[in-house]
Amino acid sequence: MVQFDRFTLDNGLRVIVHHDENTPMVAVNVLYDVGARDEDEERTGFAHLFEHLMFGGSENVPEYDEPLQMAGGENNAYTTNDITNYYVQLPLQNIETAFWLESDRMNQLAFSEKSLDVQRKVVCEEFKEHYINKPYGSAWELLRELAYKNHPYKWMTIGKKLEHIEEAQLEDVKNFFYKHYRPSNAILCVAGNVTTEQVKELAEKWFGNIPAGEKYERKLKQEPVQTEAREFTMEADVPLNAIWMAWHIDGRLSDMYHAADLITEVFGSGQSSRLYLSLVKEKQLFSNINCYHLGSIDPGLLVIEGKLIEGKTFEEAKAAIEEEVNKLLENGVTEEELQKAKNKTESMIAFEDMGLLSRANNLAFYELLGDAAWINDEWDKYNAVTREYLLETAKKIFRKENSNTLYYKKKEA
Repeated sequence: MVQFDRFTLDNGLRVIVHHDENTPMVAVNVLYDVGARDEDEERTGFAHLFEHLMFGGSENVPEYDEPLQMAGGENNAYTTNDITNYYVQLPLQNIETAFWLESDRMNQLAFSEKSLDVQRKVVCEEFKEHYINKPYGSAWELLRELAYKNHPYKWMTIGKKLEHIEEAQLEDVKNFFYKHYRPSNAILCVAGNVTTEQVKELAEKWFGNIPAGEKYERKLKQEPVQTEAREFTMEADVPLNAIWMAWHIDGRLSDMYHAADLITEVFGSGQSSRLYLSLVKEKQLFSNINCYHLGSIDPGLLVIEGKLIEGKTFEEAKAAIEEEVNKLLENGVTEEELQKAKNKTESMIAFEDMGLLSRANNLAFYELLGDAAWINDEWDKYNAVTREYLLETAKKIFRKENSNTLYYKKKEA
């Protein structure tokens, strides 16, 4: 059971305090309720660009990393289509350094053409390296565009087009910052050998005077129910033919989310999974195959992806995947398979709860979803999934008209 206290500052900043006296370190996590889904379709990639800009200096701190390293700390950040998360871990006696640094960049970044230019180049290089010049690099861009027609999940976190980053102007960047990176749109979680009173005092001192900002109200285009199967073929200079099949699933707060997660465990997690045993080992159609889902807050995707063995056709590959799907729809899973998937999930949750940073991150995320206390209910929700409910979920997901297939074809010599 992960214990915590919480309070809210007058400017709307939600603060969670997790007491752990068994560590000399403290984790300070700031989660902003902004991701790629909150961008303008004609100006994408801004949430990810900000992940970089937030390290490029703030009003009173020209170099974010330097004072943190002097305090014995380390930090990082990540952006998804749903959230942006910044985290710091440092010795407890230097906790105020983290409060100073995080509050200064929440209050005001050092907006400059130079900083924007530097980070814009970094992100553009990242875009080229991972999505343009890398084999299969455009797969997710194509798959998202195939599966989503309305919802902003149709573009990747890094952005829809390289030009959107290249053409980002300082004024656009400032507007995005003051819209999203405000106390009313953030959650601060502090974990370590701290008291709630101590954290309250530090939070008031460092964050209390930051203007609340206008609470961002999300009004996203919703994705209609898919009514016909979609396919797309991409021909490129890749080593092997590959296939991606994606089906829409319910969002993170749906009852079916946990059942869908367990389906991915049974189907394609590791070398003892159904897809690996049947399609890699037995039929030798694929060199590797995986099944996973995106874990997104809004309705997301469950994906099966695999690279074909040389000489095997897309028709054979897709038919074999569909055969495995049909077996699941006809017979469900065995009690043993379900228990094994649950055991693996329980171990993963327990392992996550062991890390101080992970606990801080998860508490902030569950608070964003609706209540930090849900961190303690997660395993119960998985454990409550029955074979019958898993089958019902599978039937809802694996409808032919709900499928999106991307064929990534090796260019002929």
